[in-house]
Amino acid sequence: MRRVHHRRTQTVNSVAATSTGASVSRHVRPLRNTTSFRVVKCFRPKRCTRLVTSCAATASTGPARYEQLVQIDNAEDDKCTVIQIYPQQDTDAALLSQVTATIRDLGLVVVKAQVDPDQPGAGRFFVTDFDEKKVTDASDVTNIKICVATVIDQQAGGMMVRPGLNSDVVPAEVESKPSADEEKFKQRAELLYKIMDSTIRSDVVSLQHSIVNHVEYTLARSRYRFDDFEAYQATALSVRDRLIEEWNDTQAYFRKEDPKRVYYISMEFLTGRTLLNAAYNLGLKDAYNEALTQMGYDLEILVQKERDAALGNGGLGRLAACFLDSMATLNLPAWGYGIRYQYGMFRQTMSDGFQREAPDYWLNFGNPWEIMRPNVSYTVKFYGHVSVHEVDGRTVFRWNPEEEVEAVAYDNPIPGWNTSNVNNLRLWSAMPTKEFDLESFNTGDYVSAILSKQKAETLSAVLYPDDRTYQGRELRLKQQHFLVSATLQDIIRRYKECHSTLDEFPEKVALQLNDTHPVIGIPELMRLLMDENGLGWTKAWDICTRVYAFTNHTVLPEALEKWPVELMEALLPRHMQIIYDINWRWLQELRGIIGEDYQRMSRMSIIEEGEHKSVRMAHLALVCCHTVNGVAAIHSELIKSTIFKDFSPIMPQKFQNKTNGVTQRRWLAFCNPMMSNLITSKLGTDAWIGELDLIRQLAQYADDESFQEEWAKAKLANKVRLANTIEKLTGTEVSTDALFDIQVKRIHEYKRQLLNVLYVIHRFTEIRAMSQEERKKVVPRIVVIGGKAAPGYDIAKRIIKLISAVGDKVNTDPDVGPLLKLVFLPDYNVSLAEVIVPGADLSQHISTAGTEASGTSNMKFAMNGCLIIGTMDGANVEIAEEVGDENMFIFGARSHEVAELRQQRVGYPVDPRFTAALDMIRNGYFGWAEFFAPIVKGVDGLSPGSDFYLLGPDFAGYIEAQEMVDQTYQDKKKWTKMSILSTAGSGKFSSDRTIQEYANEIWKVKPCKVPDE
Repeated sequence: MRRVHHRRTQTVNSVAATSTGASVSRHVRPLRNTTSFRVVKCFRPKRCTRLVTSCAATASTGPARYEQLVQIDNAEDDKCTVIQIYPQQDTDAALLSQVTATIRDLGLVVVKAQVDPDQPGAGRFFVTDFDEKKVTDASDVTNIKICVATVIDQQAGGMMVRPGLNSDVVPAEVESKPSADEEKFKQRAELLYKIMDSTIRSDVVSLQHSIVNHVEYTLARSRYRFDDFEAYQATALSVRDRLIEEWNDTQAYFRKEDPKRVYYISMEFLTGRTLLNAAYNLGLKDAYNEALTQMGYDLEILVQKERDAALGNGGLGRLAACFLDSMATLNLPAWGYGIRYQYGMFRQTMSDGFQREAPDYWLNFGNPWEIMRPNVSYTVKFYGHVSVHEVDGRTVFRWNPEEEVEAVAYDNPIPGWNTSNVNNLRLWSAMPTKEFDLESFNTGDYVSAILSKQKAETLSAVLYPDDRTYQGRELRLKQQHFLVSATLQDIIRRYKECHSTLDEFPEKVALQLNDTHPVIGIPELMRLLMDENGLGWTKAWDICTRVYAFTNHTVLPEALEKWPVELMEALLPRHMQIIYDINWRWLQELRGIIGEDYQRMSRMSIIEEGEHKSVRMAHLALVCCHTVNGVAAIHSELIKSTIFKDFSPIMPQKFQNKTNGVTQRRWLAFCNPMMSNLITSKLGTDAWIGELDLIRQLAQYADDESFQEEWAKAKLANKVRLANTIEKLTGTEVSTDALFDIQVKRIHEYKRQLLNVLYVIHRFTEIRAMSQEERKKVVPRIVVIGGKAAPGYDIAKRIIKLISAVGDKVNTDPDVGPLLKLVFLPDYNVSLAEVIVPGADLSQHISTAGTEASGTSNMKFAMNGCLIIGTMDGANVEIAEEVGDENMFIFGARSHEVAELRQQRVGYPVDPRFTAALDMIRNGYFGWAEFFAPIVKGVDGLSPGSDFYLLGPDFAGYIEAQEMVDQTYQDKKKWTKMSILSTAGSGKFSSDRTIQEYANEIWKVKPCKVPDE
């Protein structure tokens, strides 16, 4: 279903094209009627053969027709190929601009152009390829003729064809044919398909028309006067139109082919901004940039008007978003499922150095990317009791709920790169089953009239409600059940559209549980299969064990989710029955394997016994899922020897490793245009955007002085952008000559932001003790920390205050001056990361060995040429293997040493510099001594259990690594070489590689690419 406006393999952030037509002033209709136009050079480091796709496959223009419209001559000019166009009728003068844009999109350089004043629209274009050579390849010449002729035909009134569409393919959202008058339905469908058998245009002029039409007809604003935010909304809607078109084609093709589908279920999807990512993936970024420039708007400014989607918190959600991007790029038939949070987790503000949580009103002005599906909704049940009935000689359980809410679908199209496939992220919003209790209102009970509505909407209001109270825990469990119940009902409904029985369900469905949050989906699927679809236990359990796979994201026992049995019985009574049944069968099976080892059976039971019984959700996943994977090599081994050590010996076939990855498109190609253009230029291709392994070729240029200079120039430009952002957000002015030292991630004790702060205190005291001559040798350093602390995490919030207090002291000390700054960046999110990551020199990933499952920010920084200081934990281990540990700054205890060090911690001979830094906090040098006392006590090692994360034992090695950082940074050539090698070694850490492994080894799914013709 490839269209004439095909997704081309475009160079990311190539030099922005200037207007190809007379410029249109702001607030004026973008309709050009002048015959003048300007020629644009588009510097694209690729040959025409890489960029010209087969327009012949999609063009309605036949061979005879395009020969009439376009001639190509290589004899007339010594250096250029001449493209002559012959319009067969009067055309709009804008045709010349459209042809110029098409030629540019084909990867050609327009050297000059001539127009025929006696024939509007006629013209000659003198062109070369990127190497300033003529286009001589016969297939290229033919393709150029076809593409240019197609543009001429379109301008003359032709339409671009959607060749893959026909009336035999039923759209994805058509649930079923009416039972009566099928012939009439068929005629109606054929008419609709005939109407829709043409595609929306995406040339510059058409984009301008699209934007302005949305301003006037969707936003109801004057097309002569609209501000930047309205321009953003209209542009987003214009991009969404093109996404929807390909989304519909993709879903229709999936329905026709009926492949096995993947459903990725996650409580978080931290997608970030969508506009640039979608425009790039559609291959339309340059066209939109040009269209908006002509209209008097700046695309980069409009991008800033988009609010980050508040659908996640940290690495878990960002990983899920990267996976969606890769699944679409790899043409996998896959959907994501999550919750449409009204306020997200929270918006972090700072007041006197303290974190303050405020609602994130990201939906206040609407979300132009989502499509509400009021016709796609499901009832989700809570509370009540279970009754038992005899139906046709079999026992049937019926859940009689006390409370019901409606889950309404909101779809978000997810485009892949260099493909027509567009997948979907479906988010559920909670609404009452009846919108308003008019009877209660009319009888004067106004509170009751609105109570059910507010109670229902609370379900999807906030991500991760504070669970310190019973009500908070209850709301979390309700959210999880709300997500999986709606999702599974939707999946079963979609499956039944093409299948009369559930026999093939495991061959057509793969369900991936992202952490323990959606594990409640296991008993929910059992309930739906047995109670709603009439299957017996054996058949239902067989289906569950074949469709579910589980990703574990932790090595910390306390992070494994448990729910009180009392809560589960009250909120989800039928599920508790099913869990008891699963556990009984599991323990019987276990007895046959391990015998009468009741202690081990107790440890492996899904139900944790004790004064307060609880349901171990990770154990439920282990028992049911066919595959359990860790997210880094060291993590996958650790879980088998620690938290799941009782399980791994008896089910070794279930355990796999799938090292995480990030999408290089958002995290290098799109967010770091200068560096990505440099990489493309050096490699001679932008294919690395889809095949990151190609980036390894950069290693051969690591010692090239001219390349090093260009690399350093790109890095400096990114540092300038980051410095401006720091000053804007914190008021602190920083020098780009300084080393930018970054630690941005969720605030948690195991991530050891406190270790970073203690080193800043040590460095601060050292600088103050130096003479003026000694200070001249100091490497200036800007330490940047960012991240959110969970609202109920007291110590983490105290650490944020400590960072601010130390920063206040350091940043105003006249003796230290510009040699050291410490800043805390508030409200860290994806868009801020897209500025921070390219501008960082050094990135800290310093968790205690054996505590970080993987980490993905380390991959993003390494990919952008930032050097890592870190422990051998999580993915750092594999990054060191790929980039070379000589190109990282590694310190700290190894994972096998941690347990012994914890036992020895009381009385352990820590470095005196560690004690000195703690004493400065304890003695009130930074103020707030009493407030910081719990922090100091937690790491001083004076009592059993103190310093669980081993800051004291690791401090001396940390200082040594930091000294090596300073020494290396002073050797600019060495530092730049290491930076280049860091990027060159990051090929493994693409989420494309991760998803391909999931597809091949866990899901057993194959690509289902929408055909080009």
